[in-house]
Amino acid sequence: MSKKLEGKVAVITGGNSGIGLATARRFVAEGAHVFITGRRQAELDEAVRQIGNHVTGVQGDVSRLTDLDRLFATVKQQRGRLDVLFANAGVPALTPLGSITEEHFDKVFNINVKGLLFTVQKALPLFVDGGSIILNGSIVASKGFEASSVYSASKAAMRSFARCWTTDLKHRKIRVNVISSGPIETPILDKAGLTPEQAGEAKVSLVATVPLGRMGRPDEVAKAAVFLASDDSSYVSDIELFVDGGMAQV
Repeated sequence: MSKKLEGKVAVITGGNSGIGLATARRFVAEGAHVFITGRRQAELDEAVRQIGNHVTGVQGDVSRLTDLDRLFATVKQQRGRLDVLFANAGVPALTPLGSITEEHFDKVFNINVKGLLFTVQKALPLFVDGGSIILNGSIVASKGFEASSVYSASKAAMRSFARCWTTDLKHRKIRVNVISSGPIETPILDKAGLTPEQAGEAKVSLVATVPLGRMGRPDEVAKAAVFLASDDSSYVSDIELFVDGGMAQV
């Protein structure tokens, strides 16, 4: 059986843990060479070790444009082109209205909006015509959860980017799609500024609103990413693919 991404070159930002790491594993298993980024070198090195072959780790922060330049310079030097970009890096920081600080806003928008924009823009010179760009969105762009207004707005901006970029890139036949996941078992919830007790309570309350009655697994998002990266989705562009157990629709 032929592999879905045989010979493809892919970049996954935030590929050192969670959804990014699961997707990197899937992409490699389907025949791609994958470049992954992460801010913490030790975690990045461990992710590369876990994946094994056909992976290159490039330390960097997507909100730093010089780090992005270094990433794509590495891709150009080693592979010379890019077929797939999974813009996955993001932060979920939660703060209720009334307590939002400038620092909170800047952190979320610098990574989730500015970082996303320049990740895609700086990737374009390497992209082959007909390539695939996948943006890692969230159901929060469609729902109104407590204390998530800044995070939700950043993901809504991502959805708008996808619509505009689909038009901007139509002459190059580059497809832009969004995966909007629901609650997924990843370390990111534990890094959302919550105590362990709060994180546990949040998971229980989230699961109660999911029709399928459970958290999702990172690999379930990764399989959706493989579909959007591959020729299986050759006539799919500017969709928002919900991987959320039905949560956004009910």
